[in-house]
Amino acid sequence: MRSIVVEQAGGPEVLVVREAARPVPQAGQVLVRVAAAGVNYADVMMRGGRTAAPFPLTPGVEGAGTVEEVGPEVSGVAAGDRVAWSPVAGAGGWGSYAEYACVAAAQLMPVPDDIGLRTAATVILQGLTAHYLANEQYPVGPGTTVLVHAAAGGTGQTAVRWLKHLGATVVGTVSTDEKAALARAAGVDHVIRYEEFAKAARELTDGQGVHYIVDGVGGSTFRADLDAVRPRGHICVFGQAGGVPAPFSPMELIPKSVTVAGGYMTNFLRTRDEVLGKADAVWAGVREGWLAPDPATAFPLDAAADAHARLEGRASTGKLVLTVSPEAD
Repeated sequence: MRSIVVEQAGGPEVLVVREAARPVPQAGQVLVRVAAAGVNYADVMMRGGRTAAPFPLTPGVEGAGTVEEVGPEVSGVAAGDRVAWSPVAGAGGWGSYAEYACVAAAQLMPVPDDIGLRTAATVILQGLTAHYLANEQYPVGPGTTVLVHAAAGGTGQTAVRWLKHLGATVVGTVSTDEKAALARAAGVDHVIRYEEFAKAARELTDGQGVHYIVDGVGGSTFRADLDAVRPRGHICVFGQAGGVPAPFSPMELIPKSVTVAGGYMTNFLRTRDEVLGKADAVWAGVREGWLAPDPATAFPLDAAADAHARLEGRASTGKLVLTVSPEAD
């Protein structure tokens, strides 16, 4: 089978297609014929040696495809099932950048027949992320103003759609005119640039600040988040696309009684019921139209390096996927 193999940490150029033996599912795993694999910052960090994953490795923490073979100690799954997967509590790994991947059964989410496999790979990880950002951080509803950083990115657009579905007013930061148009199309009410975004956020809220900030950028935004949020507001930091934030003192939160939380998706996917229930909520949003993603920017498997360069350079808009088989169409 064809597989992306990373022999050692490095830039996008270390993503090379190799011929590899088809993996054999172990206890608790299934073998999946991969249709499409999502491209995520977790893959970039893995490729760059910023995780504990040992080399050589095949990246890819998210994907969708068809079950080919069921390993020992697995029930409720059969060959031919259409499935998607992403990390969940206690089960996660890599290997989706290949024609076949062994995936823990605990990670699998059935894909409804009316949702395509490329769509499933486009939306599942970011949909599950948006679910906890919109539903499990702050009581979002009509009258709530939320600031979403990187609002034109894949996760940003998905979070914006979910927040708008709940009735929030959304302010979104972007870096270019092209991204501003995409953010507006996703539902952002007020598009602003990163420069002096805290000042702009206060002006849009009569000097009060926003209720809640969704921050997947981190290093270049967090300090100003503290200025943009209103008293008794909340900040969720769930990524570091812009680097690691500088240390700060908890004492800085006291004047406005601000709360800050870290967000990590698998902490909100701790039981099988949570995994299946939240996946069903994602599929429902896609089916009803309010969460339907824009078509992903698709790359063939042998162009994985181009996909990583685009994502890492923050030149992407929306979701990037690798199309691995014709089933992705």
